[in-house]
Amino acid sequence: MRAILCKEYGPAEKLVIEDIECPEPSGNQVKVRVKAAGLNFPDTLIIEGKYQIKPEMPFSPGGEMAGEVVAVGDKVTRFKVGDRVIGMTGYGAFAEEMLVEENRLLPLAEGMSNEEGAAFTMVYGTSYHALKQRANIQPGESLLVLGASGGVGLAAVELGKAMGAHVIAAASTDAKLQVAKEAGADELLNYSNTDKPLKDVIKEMTGGKGVDVIYDPVGGDFTEQALRAMAWNGRHLIIGFAAGDIPKIPANLTLLKSCSVVGVFWGAFTQKEPQNHVQNMKELFQMHAEGKIKPKVSEVFAFEDYVNALDALTGRTATGKVVLKVSD
Repeated sequence: MRAILCKEYGPAEKLVIEDIECPEPSGNQVKVRVKAAGLNFPDTLIIEGKYQIKPEMPFSPGGEMAGEVVAVGDKVTRFKVGDRVIGMTGYGAFAEEMLVEENRLLPLAEGMSNEEGAAFTMVYGTSYHALKQRANIQPGESLLVLGASGGVGLAAVELGKAMGAHVIAAASTDAKLQVAKEAGADELLNYSNTDKPLKDVIKEMTGGKGVDVIYDPVGGDFTEQALRAMAWNGRHLIIGFAAGDIPKIPANLTLLKSCSVVGVFWGAFTQKEPQNHVQNMKELFQMHAEGKIKPKVSEVFAFEDYVNALDALTGRTATGKVVLKVSD
């Protein structure tokens, strides 16, 4: 089988495609023929040695996939050969076949394509966990989504609306904001096209109150600016640092606003609270079936075109999700 391999840390150009053997499954392992792999920001970090997970080299990146079961270990009870599945793998999905622990797989929802399945779990799982468990967002509260046209940001816009929030989508271009508007955003904020400080713009948009919940996958300078516009008892969700810089937040801001800065590590949540994770996914599949959420797959790249696929993330040009088509 073919696999995209990382043999040395560096940008996507250092990855290579090689033929390797995929071993047969044992125990709780499931062998999956990967049909499509979703690309996420951690994929760009793991190949450069900047992610908290550092697999032994050589390894294949790719933390999310959709595919078909081709073999199962002797302790597998939930899946059989021929089942269509989606899975969170951490890494390894940029390959035509892979072994996945049974507890990392879910059945692909009825009516969902492989490309949609590969684009679903991480962005909606992260955003729903953030808004539900970490922010406990309530109907009628205001939600500011930074980086609102990216994968997790767009999912947060959709879910915020589905959960009854008033959603303010923030992005760097009008074209990106249009994508967020189509996903249901109530108000739009172009933070590269304003002559006022971001905190002042946000306060004006919320009638001087400030925003109840901030969804922040961007980091950099935007984190402190947004935090300064937080409402009393607000919650600032730290999702990631797409801007590249990890901000240092003045602690006095949390005191003055009686607000919380809340970390969101969805990957660890799925392992430490598996029952809550499974319940979240059931609720997300139900929302999908009801048409409340729908993955926006903006681009599907051929397997051999993985460099351009990853560059779409690092260059922050992608809107919605980027997917790699791995096999037919």
